[in-house]
Amino acid sequence: MRVFLAGGTGVVGRRLIPQLIARGHDVTATTTNAAKLDVLRGTGARAVVMDGLDAASVAAAVANARPDAIVHQMTAISGNPDIKHIDRWFAATNRLRTEGTDHLLAAAEATGVGIFVAQSYANWNGRRSGGWVKTEEDPLDPADGTAAHPQWVAIHHLEEAVVRAGGAVLRYGGLYGPGATDDQVELIRRRQFPLVGKGTGYSSWIHLDDAAAATVLAVEQHAKGVFNIVDDEPAPAAEWLPYLAKCAGAKPPMRVPAWLARMLAGEVAVIMMTEGRGFSNAKAKRDLGWQLRYPTWREGFRAGL
Repeated sequence: MRVFLAGGTGVVGRRLIPQLIARGHDVTATTTNAAKLDVLRGTGARAVVMDGLDAASVAAAVANARPDAIVHQMTAISGNPDIKHIDRWFAATNRLRTEGTDHLLAAAEATGVGIFVAQSYANWNGRRSGGWVKTEEDPLDPADGTAAHPQWVAIHHLEEAVVRAGGAVLRYGGLYGPGATDDQVELIRRRQFPLVGKGTGYSSWIHLDDAAAATVLAVEQHAKGVFNIVDDEPAPAAEWLPYLAKCAGAKPPMRVPAWLARMLAGEVAVIMMTEGRGFSNAKAKRDLGWQLRYPTWREGFRAGL
């Protein structure tokens, strides 16, 4: 198929292009930076500059590519993690998940593209009630009254719009792999990524290559609906964070009480570490026939670091 990849230079896009090409697909990938065009061409993709927040730019890029499928991987996450001000840190990404999604869907409709796959998020952000591991039937946590609420609003918009249009939403877990966790690992090595409270909050992780493999399957199978793209082992911070530190050759993380973490890092950091909910991948494995290279973060962290 001809696949239009919006966001080809992101951490997932860079791993996705080779997998699509290896399976015989023709890929047109976008970047907002003309200086990165040669990087995309070096992967074997056709490369175009596109502004995902400009409807005319998106419409022209899609029309020129004449794709059979559109894959939405547009984000703008850069700089050091800033969980305390996650509303500011994710402001541009939130716009790409709302305005950018609308522009891509409009372009898909205008050009008759019937396959649409979009990136969403399922790491620690399941509804904070009931069990610790959530399925696609469970709602995400709106994080009312916290700096993470705008992120939920944007994700909710993306998921509603894509599912309504007959597309597939892939909720990636916490991404790790080449270029995805460098900033976090550096904080861990400097002992600036502590455990909060008892570290009872759950997270779900996924290696970039496994996320890309699931995306290829969703495109090829014309998938519809929502899928959690996470590994087999959702786990509390008290388990994964010390293990990640060990794999990184760092000292064990310090432990801070919730009240102090709330002052220093904000409410969202406390929720993540103490109340977060992980996710089940049973639906994606069953419906897409997805097999993971790294079934758990234990294998992936060790191999990657």
